[in-house]
Amino acid sequence: MRGWIAALWCLAAVPAAAQDFTTLKGHGGPVMGLAMLPGGAVISASFDNSVGLWQGRVPRWFEGHAAAAIAVAPLDEGRFVSGGDDFDVLLWDRESGAATRLEGHQGKVASVAVSSDRAWIASASWDGSIGLWPAQGGAPRFLKGHDAPVTDVGFARDGTRLFSTSADGTLRVWPWQEDEAVSRVLVDQGFGINELVVGPGDAWIAFGAVDGATRVVNPETGAEIADFTLDRRPVLALVHHEGSGQLAAGDGHGYIMVIDTRAWTITRDFKAMERGPVWALAFSPDGAMLYAGGLPEVVYGWPVALLDGFDPAGEAEHSFLRPPGEMENGERQFMRKCSICHALTPPPSRKAGPSLHGLFGRAAGTVPNYPYSPILANSDIVWNDQSIDALFDLGPDHYIPGSKMPMQRITGAQDREDLIAYLRRATR
Repeated sequence: MRGWIAALWCLAAVPAAAQDFTTLKGHGGPVMGLAMLPGGAVISASFDNSVGLWQGRVPRWFEGHAAAAIAVAPLDEGRFVSGGDDFDVLLWDRESGAATRLEGHQGKVASVAVSSDRAWIASASWDGSIGLWPAQGGAPRFLKGHDAPVTDVGFARDGTRLFSTSADGTLRVWPWQEDEAVSRVLVDQGFGINELVVGPGDAWIAFGAVDGATRVVNPETGAEIADFTLDRRPVLALVHHEGSGQLAAGDGHGYIMVIDTRAWTITRDFKAMERGPVWALAFSPDGAMLYAGGLPEVVYGWPVALLDGFDPAGEAEHSFLRPPGEMENGERQFMRKCSICHALTPPPSRKAGPSLHGLFGRAAGTVPNYPYSPILANSDIVWNDQSIDALFDLGPDHYIPGSKMPMQRITGAQDREDLIAYLRRATR
């Protein structure tokens, strides 16, 4: 009885709007990026190439990326910006749904950020550069200095500096308004850094790294302020809520750690995803809810005050409800190699690739309303045992050069045979 009373007391202490465990369903692939609009709407970027705007449980879709959408940020009252695996930054008009394509990167866009005056957009790219785009239009600039992919970028609140992180292990500061901006290394920690957050008033910078490090440093000197490094790795998501002073970090093992930045202490450490990593995080405007994205095709939201009381999410949202060890080999191969991009159910599908329903005997590039690459749409391939075997034996990049299919192979002949047998049953 006392346990029930305590639980009810905890619920009463949380604002009514935050008492609901939230799942936002609709994406057709893993959720890679999240952001929050001032009014409480969630923006999500997904492996299904789309951006969702959630002002309730029913999303509005923004379609324009030619590959996975992986980063998103609000710009001003009527616009937001996204970046993707198609190397592009898209500037979206919320009312019309129209997108302005900002081109110039030669690698995936891993992160986008907006200056405090909303006049500039910065993009971090795997081509090793930082893009600087005038929000009202105009020619971009590109900053180069990292020795590896740039993973994240953030403007200082004072507007004079830009911070960036990279797979080269450095956190750098840029006097970005100078014509020939040269970076200065604040931190060189050896392992790649994935995420950064610039604290209020530029008082601190937090970063998360491949080795599991979550550290806070002085933005002038790089001196360490706090270290919350755990055995889990890597840190893949980092978000700060200024009003409540909360800093949340999501990692590759599916955990979310919440830090009180006023006392620099860990307040919660929560297993958020049953399987897979936490790729994206966002706080609600009041800081009472924390939203997360990962391998499941949904956005989860939890009341922060009750985080430790919830079971891990994700199990019921996976296409495969059994652990891989309980699957037959062909199903396991499909789960590992195909399931993120392809559905087995009849079209339409929100996944990044076309539905495989009715696959055998179908000419390649013929599922209605799917935007195939020209090379596949005009090919003479018919999907059967031999062509599917060759696809995974050689790899899509060799079997269909120029297609949008990601590069992967199944080298074992028996594994390919088992996959084909499974697909014959599952796609009827």
